[in-house]
Amino acid sequence: MSRLKIILGALALLLTVAAAVAAGLVARDLRTPYKGYSDKVILDVPKGRRAGEILDELYDRGVVRSRLSLKLAYSFSGRLSTLKAGKYLFDKPMTPLQVLSKLRRGDVLYARLTLPEGLRIDEAAVLFEEEGLGKSELFLKAMKDPSPISDVDPKAADLEGYLFPESYFVDPGTSEQAIVRMLARAFKEWWARHGENGPQGLTVRGVVTLASIVEKETAVPAERPLIAGLFLNRLRIGMPLQSDPTVVYALSLSGLYDGHLTRGEWSYQSPYNTYQHNGLPPGPICSPGKASLEAVLRPDASRYLYFVAKNDGTHAFSATLDEHNRAVARYRNGRSSGNRY
Repeated sequence: MSRLKIILGALALLLTVAAAVAAGLVARDLRTPYKGYSDKVILDVPKGRRAGEILDELYDRGVVRSRLSLKLAYSFSGRLSTLKAGKYLFDKPMTPLQVLSKLRRGDVLYARLTLPEGLRIDEAAVLFEEEGLGKSELFLKAMKDPSPISDVDPKAADLEGYLFPESYFVDPGTSEQAIVRMLARAFKEWWARHGENGPQGLTVRGVVTLASIVEKETAVPAERPLIAGLFLNRLRIGMPLQSDPTVVYALSLSGLYDGHLTRGEWSYQSPYNTYQHNGLPPGPICSPGKASLEAVLRPDASRYLYFVAKNDGTHAFSATLDEHNRAVARYRNGRSSGNRY
């Protein structure tokens, strides 16, 4: 055997051993979970990003042990399948195949969005930006488009009152418009299950408008059906609602509300001012929650026409002006109307 043949044979043997070792290492990596970072990794995959760049970042950030193993796993497990855009959380050891499966499923990290009851659309827009879900001006622009609710309320000029207070899980990559439409759709779904023509023939707009006033008048759940019934009594006899929150809303629309309402501002000229105009205001003044909507749909029957804030967060209710004046003398603290402001 010539010396050359010996050398070539040795090289072939070395290559075979090296290939076997490499194959063994790859096989080990493919079946061994790995975590090469200290706490967690949040990987942001924008739309249109090349798969190779995604795989490189997974390796660079310690999600997988071997760049080669990950790329081989990607090639052999279906190279043409899509790695979906979104934000991904990695916080535990995973094999390369598990990592790829997560990205192919689109198992993205969802943000929790909670819309509290009683917010105006401009307040909701600011809240959503603070939660890191988008820009407030884009949220507000979407909220001023009434089209998501036009089939339920053709008279709506915007989505005031129709963003349903609830907790949601949102893909952080979701657009501002899509989030707003989701909240409006949630209202329509609730209304389809629970809504109906309101008392005294109130339309959906009337129900939501009155519910928004009830929402702002009390934080006590047991009082909501009482206050709804009281306002319906006033509507029935043509008595002004005289609700402070409607004046606050009117002032807020003009940027004039400073956090304190005075008697002098009861004369502020606005169609929303229920001291100056009988009946309901033109539309909702906030997003009412389920409890306030249900209070209007199923109010407590009573003879009450008046209420005044007590000193414990609740209200005293009266059927006559004399009773009300006595309650005012007992409980009032600088003003005689029943509200939370």
